[in-house]
Amino acid sequence: MSSRAASFGAGAQIVCDNLVRIFKSEGVEVVALQGLDLLVDQGEVVAIVGASGSGKSTLLNILSGLDVPSAGVARLAGQDLLAMSARDRVRYRRETVGFLFQQAMHNLLPYLSAAENIQLPMTLSGVARGERPQRAGELLELLGIPECADRLMHQLSGGQQQRVALGVALANRPEVLLADEPTGELDSESSEEVFAAIRAANAAYGTTVVLVTHDPLVSEQVQRTVGIRDGRTSSEVLRRTAIGEHGGEELIAEEYAVLDRAGRLQLPREFTEALDMRERVRLDLERDHIGVWPDQRENGGRENGRRDNGEPGTGERVGGGQ
Repeated sequence: MSSRAASFGAGAQIVCDNLVRIFKSEGVEVVALQGLDLLVDQGEVVAIVGASGSGKSTLLNILSGLDVPSAGVARLAGQDLLAMSARDRVRYRRETVGFLFQQAMHNLLPYLSAAENIQLPMTLSGVARGERPQRAGELLELLGIPECADRLMHQLSGGQQQRVALGVALANRPEVLLADEPTGELDSESSEEVFAAIRAANAAYGTTVVLVTHDPLVSEQVQRTVGIRDGRTSSEVLRRTAIGEHGGEELIAEEYAVLDRAGRLQLPREFTEALDMRERVRLDLERDHIGVWPDQRENGGRENGRRDNGEPGTGERVGGGQ
């Protein structure tokens, strides 16, 4: 491995470098990930968004150890996901990552109580018998459902079931929680309760959280939302609080295009369609930004950012500067 490759993501808890996943479907090769780059720091809560088929679930399956990349680098908590043996993967899924499915019952056994469901992963990992009930009780308290400890699954609401499933995912205190549409089948009130439980676990244990979601109630409440398009990270929205002109706190959201390690940049589709950009674009390097211009041969003879009548043309500004 080159020093450049080795230094990429140094200190990050999750590192994906030029990640590729190719699989066959009905005899046809499908490229689900096309050189994806992603870094996630310890303790972050990151939402992954994108259209159906963009590669979100494939990425989550790789990070969970359920799937193996075709090429590239994938590391989580210092573990190389391409080099693991089958035994290593079992231990990794039990101890290093927790997985929360969209459907709560994928994490749960209907004939066990909430507390018993949460204790089951501890049993499989060899947690001492005397410690299991105490740890399960702490989790149920943290998730806001201590009264559900002795109830069976059919006695719980959908939101309560999902919080018990979250307790199962967190039972062995994983370093990273991976969640696939955790609020996708819940109403807005239950969705807020589940996301509040995820945030509580992040705050209490420092658990890193990566969740795939279409729910704006979730994606708009995290500090960082990563967009995936055509198997690559394409955009990021970073959120921060600032003091407004009237002295109150304001939430500021800033959207960025992602420049990957190969120098590739995905312009938003609405931008390229608005300017009828196809196949080729022309670039101009300015002092503080890069100009991106439609191909003059296909767009009415625009040249150097100016229209045929000599007036300034319309181009996309990429980078800082006003």
